[in-house]
Amino acid sequence: MKKKIAILGSTGSIGKCLLDIIDKDSNSFEIVLLTANKNYKELLKQAKKYKVKNLIINDHNSYNHAANIYKFSNIKIFNDFNAITHIFSNKVDYTLSAIVGIDGLFPTIKMIEFSKTIAIANKESIICAWNLIKKNLKKFKTNFIPIDSEHFSIWSSINLSDSGIEKIYLTASGGPFYKRKFANLKNVKISNALNHPTWKMGKKITIDSATLINKVFEVIEAKKIFNISFKNLDILIHRHSYVHALIKFNNGLINLIAHDTSMTVPIFNSLYWGSKKKLKTKSINLKKFNSLDFYKAKKANFPLIKLIKDIPDYDSLFETVLVSANDYLVSLFLNKKIKFIKIIKFLIKISKMKRFTKFKKEKPKILNDIINMRILTIKEIDKLIINESN
Repeated sequence: MKKKIAILGSTGSIGKCLLDIIDKDSNSFEIVLLTANKNYKELLKQAKKYKVKNLIINDHNSYNHAANIYKFSNIKIFNDFNAITHIFSNKVDYTLSAIVGIDGLFPTIKMIEFSKTIAIANKESIICAWNLIKKNLKKFKTNFIPIDSEHFSIWSSINLSDSGIEKIYLTASGGPFYKRKFANLKNVKISNALNHPTWKMGKKITIDSATLINKVFEVIEAKKIFNISFKNLDILIHRHSYVHALIKFNNGLINLIAHDTSMTVPIFNSLYWGSKKKLKTKSINLKKFNSLDFYKAKKANFPLIKLIKDIPDYDSLFETVLVSANDYLVSLFLNKKIKFIKIIKFLIKISKMKRFTKFKKEKPKILNDIINMRILTIKEIDKLIINESN
């Protein structure tokens, strides 16, 4: 029997990566849901190729275009993730949640109910709403697999070990500015910030890599997923992006998890976890192993790593403040509204504001708590920008 697959964010790089994997074993899978935000043309091509009967398009104008094209078709196109409830009566075998940013939070939580296994590539959902996700995973008996290359490396290694963890090191390439001091980032162009040395990713995550906030978020994500203290988590710069995590276990063993700079590896293994399916990859790169060159990330180069010490050890709405602020600031930069250095400066300023630090003591109880906090954070950033320009 074919495994039923749902892909939230199928037109993005992570979604396309899963589709490439399915192409090589198409007789084993049936794709029952694809979603996109605005890229309806790509989505419709995917639906035609994979014979998918259910589509969700979040952007209203894009939905109208697609619905008009397929108004006499047997393909059902929806404009609301609440449609998930109407689409499914039984659980699908595997869902990939790959929608970027907090926009992926609601569909991720909604899809848990209708998935046997959910693989989450949306770090913002985990950071902002891990307590809500964990509650639903337990309630609906859904298996969870993290898809970030670092977190999948840790997850897979832990699942093969009986010993407790002493320390986890997450690696970072350092992005395009790893040698430049914070003070020297005043005139960074968008093209400079998007010039990642090793990974080919979407614009937003590439900018996050340049500021290193992506690694700050991954530390928070690891703390939540693996229930480990921040003092037992650290960041190492590793320019090759060949080693994705190092784990020191309580029994003295150290696991070093390496693979090529391709999301195919964690996605393939999450899809086939527990089977003996083989993935054909490149030979071990001994040259990279012989020059691993790890070193600690310097605060002078990456001041945002200082934010880690401000994160509470328990789930709180403060994490939503940081994620929302970063999402909005990166968007402003990519739209040429602010300079690159302002992403960092405003994010630090927001993190120190008393009106936001008080939320370290308050956890999200429902999704609306997160949505309202996002709105409040964006309004505050707009005020900061107006005040600075006056």
